[in-house]
Amino acid sequence: MFKSSLESEASMNQKQLEDEKQTEETIVNKFGEDFTTCIYVAKIAHIFHAITTTWSKNMTSHTLDIIVEHLSEERHFTCKIDLKSWQFWGKKGLKSFRVGEKRTDIYWDLRSAKFSTRPEPVSDYYVALVSEGDMVLLIGDQNKEAFKRTKSLPAMLDASLLHKKETIYAKKCFCTRTMLGQGKKQHDITIESVLSGPSDPAMQISVNGTVAIRIANLHWRFRGNEKVFLDNVPVEIFWDVHDWLYSGPNYGPGSFIFKQGKLEERYSDSETNINDENCDLQSPCTEFCHFLYAWKTE
Repeated sequence: MFKSSLESEASMNQKQLEDEKQTEETIVNKFGEDFTTCIYVAKIAHIFHAITTTWSKNMTSHTLDIIVEHLSEERHFTCKIDLKSWQFWGKKGLKSFRVGEKRTDIYWDLRSAKFSTRPEPVSDYYVALVSEGDMVLLIGDQNKEAFKRTKSLPAMLDASLLHKKETIYAKKCFCTRTMLGQGKKQHDITIESVLSGPSDPAMQISVNGTVAIRIANLHWRFRGNEKVFLDNVPVEIFWDVHDWLYSGPNYGPGSFIFKQGKLEERYSDSETNINDENCDLQSPCTEFCHFLYAWKTE
């Protein structure tokens, strides 16, 4: 019965991957955008709200969109920040709105932000959401500057990151960072398309430079999933690279899901353990999903 339950869950997650992939293909083919979307849950005016941030970039624009929505209502607030503006002052700003009759402010400072090839900055910036004197959500590495400018205090309950979705373009090696495992710690994820031999494609997925999964015979295992442990937290990794092998590089992406389970989900020592560091049992882990779409450019 337990085995049947696991198989059923794996089947549901595989279907979720395929559904997400179809949606992603429509978005990218239509707009040609490189984007990273994160969905958080935070408490504003004593009620939980979903906060969506989307960094997007194409040939003509580079923007950050922030949406704050009530989890049980259709009302929402939208803020768009133009990162490609010729006006330098536009990269620092403040917008105010009301949530549950309480004033809420979005502060940002992207004047010194440093970027890589991704649409989101890698350092020297902050985006802050403040309500009733509490720092509801803080994105970026300039924490000190954000608290000083907003004159706010840390919220009693931190915002939780529930979902991340992004596109990556590369020839063979796809790199990203994600918040998996115990605590709010970023980990480096690398997906590499390799050859085990002549006409024998393979793939390996590494976390912080350590190979977590190696998939040989990719012609037969172009779809699948495996479980690993990161900081003693179970992480299920799903992949679908059918289009890499049979549809050509310009048709569709390889699709990946990194799904974090609960801390109490324990398995035998035979499971892969990426990091044996002890984790704080008083701090529960969020069930988090990272969807990644890897487009080959060759």
